[in-house]
Amino acid sequence: MKRVAFVPIRLNSQRVEGKNLRELGGRPLMAYLLETLTRVENIDEVYVYCSNPAVKPYLPQGVKFLQRDERLDQNTTLGEEIYDAFTREVEADVYILAHATSPFIRPATIANAVAQVESGEYDSAFSAERVQTFTWWQGKPLNYTFERVPRTQDLEPVYVETSAFFVFRKDVWREKHRHIGERAYMAVTDRIESMDIDNPDDFLLAEAIVAAGLNK
Repeated sequence: MKRVAFVPIRLNSQRVEGKNLRELGGRPLMAYLLETLTRVENIDEVYVYCSNPAVKPYLPQGVKFLQRDERLDQNTTLGEEIYDAFTREVEADVYILAHATSPFIRPATIANAVAQVESGEYDSAFSAERVQTFTWWQGKPLNYTFERVPRTQDLEPVYVETSAFFVFRKDVWREKHRHIGERAYMAVTDRIESMDIDNPDDFLLAEAIVAAGLNK
């Protein structure tokens, strides 16, 4: 069974300028996730999927560069267009889609998710953060009622899908065109692992995490 990880990268990021190459603790942001993927024993190949070869000198050892079409760098480009293009170019039985904006995900978390999919019990896996607080949806409480307001620790938790990684079998994408299938394993991540850098404030928080050594 061939297991391939790929990380879509573009250098013209919109919300945080140049964030994938921006230094975080003395290293480019994208290096954190890429180095993590190379330490996952049940991943056979790791690719950066980027249109600009200028990214190549920044790639950690063991990471391959695959050049994608520049048309996939538009702000209007959908994720599925990128996944379609990559899965056409690189054959695998299991794909691991990961995002460089999640620098603190741990190798063991990804390895376990891949193993769950390989077992056959699940057809896909994704990372999610467990949130146990008072939650609302469409103008109404989601996990409590006004008639019964429980203690916070007794609340029914909700799970927030994060963008750290998705694991999916080849047939899930090709037959259903989805990166989460019908039998998905939810890899629950802690607050640090769930960190996603989406705006400048997130980057400041990530810098504080690295400075304090909380990502170890």
